[in-house]
Amino acid sequence: MAEVLVTGGSGYIGSWCVLDLLAAGHSVRTTVRDLAKEPGLRAMLARGGADGELRVLAADLQHDEGWREAVDGCDFVLHVASPTLTSVPRNDDEMVVPARDGVLRVLRAARDTGVRRVVLTSAIGAVAYGHPDRSTPFTEEDWTNVDGGIPPYQKSKTLAERAAWNFIATEGNGLELAAVNPVGVLGPVLGADYSPSLGLIKRMLDGEVPASMKFASGYVDVRDVADLHLRAMTDPAAVGERFIAQSGPSLWMRDIAKVLRDRLGERASKVPTRELPIWVARTVGKVNPQLRLILPQLGKNFDATSEKARRVLGWRPRPIEQTIVETAESLLALGAAA
Repeated sequence: MAEVLVTGGSGYIGSWCVLDLLAAGHSVRTTVRDLAKEPGLRAMLARGGADGELRVLAADLQHDEGWREAVDGCDFVLHVASPTLTSVPRNDDEMVVPARDGVLRVLRAARDTGVRRVVLTSAIGAVAYGHPDRSTPFTEEDWTNVDGGIPPYQKSKTLAERAAWNFIATEGNGLELAAVNPVGVLGPVLGADYSPSLGLIKRMLDGEVPASMKFASGYVDVRDVADLHLRAMTDPAAVGERFIAQSGPSLWMRDIAKVLRDRLGERASKVPTRELPIWVARTVGKVNPQLRLILPQLGKNFDATSEKARRVLGWRPRPIEQTIVETAESLLALGAAA
């Protein structure tokens, strides 16, 4: 078994990666920005059935301190931690600089301490944005056009992943890299830190979304994202490759609403039954901060394919309809939704 570091273990994807690694018998350590988060992290992992010893260390992506100690002695690093989008930043660098510099800090520490491979959690945001409308799904060959007027989060993920591949090519000194590019991440909730996509399900259940917005995206189960990370960590075929994580064809927001209403019945009584016209959404988005974040997506279908992950790594994600239902049931059970 291997010694593995997961950066950002208190995050939504990171916590499930930790659980999978522990279940597989690996020696696991993880980083948090502040050790005050450790009790909450351990409680969250216990809810997920954690079994095994976990070492928790403090390291911040915006500072050099702590990273060499965190990676020293590790065979692999899953670099999951990254700035997340909660509001519109004042300028792009507020997201770009921490994401890019954080990736380089982790890669340098990994190279200098003899880590074999790093698996980087990138995003579909580094693949599918800034392009003209298209009828074919995005693949790993596509890269987001950072000059295409894209949102700061997608720009940060793109430039961070670009920086990672450039580092490996010019300074890696034999360090291996693979990247996982998830689409919208759903699935069971272990704690309060979960993905923006899952927040959409919560707001629909709570009745905070009066109508579905007209945009389509791919979705994937967080447990399948963790599984893909572990496959990319150990399979020789993953070296130097990107892998999109998407469970199936993209879904319009109205499709998700229908699954919730059909499968949850009265518990989904507040889920919207109508779709908001694009022109109305654009008008409301000018004064609604949450809606403003998705304005660039309105009317667009960000479909992608995970054929490569299935073919190369044998990845088999679960049906996304099952995930949508389990996401909602998890939120309701924890009292995180109406």
